[in-house]
Amino acid sequence: MSTKQTSNQTPVGAEAVLHVTVGESLAESGQRAVQGMEALQRGEPVRPHFGVSFTQMTQMLSAFTPRRWESVAVLREGGPMTVAELARRLGRHYKNVHTDVAHLIEWLAVERTEDDRVPVPWSEIIVDMKLPQRQAA
Repeated sequence: MSTKQTSNQTPVGAEAVLHVTVGESLAESGQRAVQGMEALQRGEPVRPHFGVSFTQMTQMLSAFTPRRWESVAVLREGGPMTVAELARRLGRHYKNVHTDVAHLIEWLAVERTEDDRVPVPWSEIIVDMKLPQRQAA
């Protein structure tokens, strides 16, 4: 099972961070949401949390393949560009890059602008893997 957690705001600025989490329980995710709502009720500022979660590492690796990470890196370095330009820079077939970009959009790593360019809106993408609880000996 995998989930996407988003805010209604598009991330902006130098501190826009996407959190990719593996192994976080629904209870942990829910607790973070509760803490944010409680802080808002107290009038405290709350930093938006943009994240996607996977229950297993294999799910994350299926969504974020090495070639897709390479696409993110090229987009981050080169700035917003069309899928055709990205495919040219990667030396890959357009159809395959187009499919990868569609998946990256689905998992929030990139966006598509109105002029059909693809930017990376994040200053960081943090991948965090929670290890399973250790069984008592």
